[in-house]
This record gives sequence, C-alpha cells and structure tokens, in this order.
Amino acid sequence: MDKKAKNSKFSSRLGYVLAVAGSAVGLGNIWRFPYLAAKYGGGIFLLVYLILTVSFGYVLIVSETALGRMTQKSPIGAFKSFGQGIWYKIGGWINAIIPILIVPYYSVIGGWVIKYFVEYIKGNVNTLAQDNYFNNFISDSFNVEFWFIIFALFAFITILGGVKNGIERSSKIMMPILVVLAIMVVIYSVTRPGAIEGVKYFLIPNFEDFSIMTIVAAMGQMFYSLSIAMGILYTYGSYLEKDVDIEKSTKQVELFDTAIAILAGLMVIPAVFAFSTEAAESLQAGPSLMFITLPKVFASMGAGTIAGILFFLLVFFAALTSAISLLETSVSSLSQQFHISRNKAIVIMAFVMLAFGTTSCLGYGVWDFISIFGMAFLDFYDFLTNSIMMPIAALATCILIIKVVGFQKIIDEVKISSPFKREKMYVFFMKYLASFFLIIILLSSVASVLGIISM
Repeated sequence: MDKKAKNSKFSSRLGYVLAVAGSAVGLGNIWRFPYLAAKYGGGIFLLVYLILTVSFGYVLIVSETALGRMTQKSPIGAFKSFGQGIWYKIGGWINAIIPILIVPYYSVIGGWVIKYFVEYIKGNVNTLAQDNYFNNFISDSFNVEFWFIIFALFAFITILGGVKNGIERSSKIMMPILVVLAIMVVIYSVTRPGAIEGVKYFLIPNFEDFSIMTIVAAMGQMFYSLSIAMGILYTYGSYLEKDVDIEKSTKQVELFDTAIAILAGLMVIPAVFAFSTEAAESLQAGPSLMFITLPKVFASMGAGTIAGILFFLLVFFAALTSAISLLETSVSSLSQQFHISRNKAIVIMAFVMLAFGTTSCLGYGVWDFISIFGMAFLDFYDFLTNSIMMPIAALATCILIIKVVGFQKIIDEVKISSPFKREKMYVFFMKYLASFFLIIILLSSVASVLGIISM
C-alpha cells in the first residue's frame, strides 16, 4: 500500500468510532435534541428515541458503513459499483449532494456559535440576554459573514491534514474534551435549586404525553443526529480496514451519540426549569432556545459567564466535528467522481461554501426580502436537505440493498471481521420497516411545512 492509500485509512477502530461519533454529535444533539425532547413529552420522547436508535438507526448505520467498506468508495461510486443506469446515478448523487448543501449553512450556524463564545469570553453575559440581540446580530449580514468564514477556516484546516493526521487526530482531541465539558455543564445545571423538576421531566416517561408526533419527531431527530443519509457513513466506511468490527463500532457510535444527546438534555432542560419563571414556554422556543432562551438563563445565574463560555465551547467542538465530516464527504465525492486531486476538490468546496454560505448569511439581512416558499435561504436549505433529500437518500440505500445488493452481501461484509449478533433484527427491519419509516418521515415533514399537520 502506497503512502497515499495509507493516509486515506483510519489507523484504528477508535479513530473511526470517534470520527463517526464526532460527525453524529453536532448541532443536532446539542441544539436540536433538547428542544424536541421538551416539546414532545420529555421522558417519553427520550424513550422512543432510544428504541428507534438501537433498531432503525442501527440498521441504517450498518448498511451505509458496510456498503462503503465493500466498495471502497464514497456514495456516488458505491452506487455505480452495482450498476450504471440512471437510478444508480441518482441514488449516489443525492447521497453525495446532501453534505455539499448542508455544510455551508451549517458553518453559518457554527459562526454564530463562535460569536457567542467570544462575547462570553469578553464578559458580555447581559448583552447577549437582551431581547433583540440575536435578531440584530443575524440581520447584520457582513458581521455574520465574518464569523461564518472563521468557522469554515477551522474545518478546512482540519481537512487539509487528510484522514489520519486531520480528521482522526482532531477527533481524538476534541471528542474527549467535548465529553468533559458536557459533564461539567450538566453537573452545574442539575445541581441548581429547582432543577430537579427538569431532570424528572426529561428522564421519567409520562405516557399521557405520548402521541404519534412523538414517534415522528423522535424518528426525524434520530435520522438527523446519527448522520444517516449524508454520505458520511459511506465515505468513512470506505476508509475502514477489513479487520475493523462494523457491528461493535456501530454500537459504540450509538452509545456515544445517545450519551451526548442525554447530556444535552440534562444541560438545557433542568437549567431552564431552575432559572426561568416560565419554563414550559421557554422550552417551546424551538430552534431559538440556544441563542435566545439560554443566554437569558445564563444571565440569571451567579456564574453565567463561566456557564456561557463552557456551553458555547462545547457547542463549537460539536459543530466543528460534524462540519469536518460533512466537508470530508463532499471532498471525497468530488475527488472520486471527477478524478481530480484532493486539493482541487478542496478548492471547489471552498467556492461552494462561500457561495451558499454567503446567501445564508445575507438571507436574514440585506436579502431578507427574498424568500423561497416563505423561507429565508438558510431555512430553505435546511428544509430541502433534512426534510426532503435525506429521507429519499436513505430510501435509495434501502432499495439498493433489498433489490440489488441483497442482504447476504451485507451480512458477509459485516462477518469479515466479527459475528453479526443482530443479523436477524437487521434483516427484519431492512426488509419490512425501514422503507416504511422513511416514507413516514418524508410525508410528515412535507405536511408540516405545508401546514397540513403541526409538528
């Protein structure tokens, strides 16, 4: 194996697990999970989420990872390995385009995180808690653009190091720090007076709060949180040596991702119960919970500056590890598809990032008069990728395995390095349930945006 090939492989299972976990543990866990858990019943949402993660989520992670390792290609090449028809091209390209579209607007939100972290470092805890601070900030397009570029530079610098020296090394450093920071913030949050009510709400299931939307929301969150249907697992699977235990690695990724999601809930929900006079309304703040509600919570704390610094440093690491995975997948797909060098693919992605990221920055400011289906650019990109393209991409993977590859080839790929202990469950879910679940996610998401149902 030449030097180039060696640099395109993970050096160990630990490196792979931390890289995939870093991809999974991002804004979806720290930002999205707490407000969805609060909105859809707390403990009952958490229970449903855990059940779906170890079943449906497990099946899709194993499928994409095995296909990546089997073909040694990122999604476009993986699909084309099984056929040259138009359907194979569409299946591969939709998996590949998703991270290309996500990483620019994701990096814009990453820039928001850096901005807040810097402001807490400067001690501006009360300024950040002002009612219109966040809206005024995101409407200042050029200020937002500056922080977006800063965040993007962090991601590109890591990618330039390659798989082993860039992605794997950064994951081994950032993921342990992320866990330590999360535990520190959780300890502070749950020990505040009044926080125990938030802990109970989040951890103890109340079946009276259960509804069909609890399942739909938990399914969508699991889908988003585990980096399924973003091409990432195909790409990282292609970097995996044949002696790495896919099933064990998947279990570890599930465990890591779930642990961080639970920690995120324990960071946010008890703190809101402890420091907000209207906890129920505050938790319904949805996506604005991190940037509007939490700064108000931090401002009411005696040690709000320290809490804000730790929290936004944690979110920065989480956002960066995910952005790195999205960017790496994009670079790999471009390099393989167009037979260009990795560095040329990085340059192309720099232009893509600048173009789509800039429209996301301007969409709340100087271009706020432009909307697509009533949405600003960033919101539209988020809807298009997460609610439309990702369910379709995962559905394409399911169809590929069921109709073309066959279960046995996936089973054989997993068994190269270990027994396949959950083989029967894998086949059952893939054969009878996975496609159905994905169609439900797709239809419910579209119906929600169209106002047919309320999510």
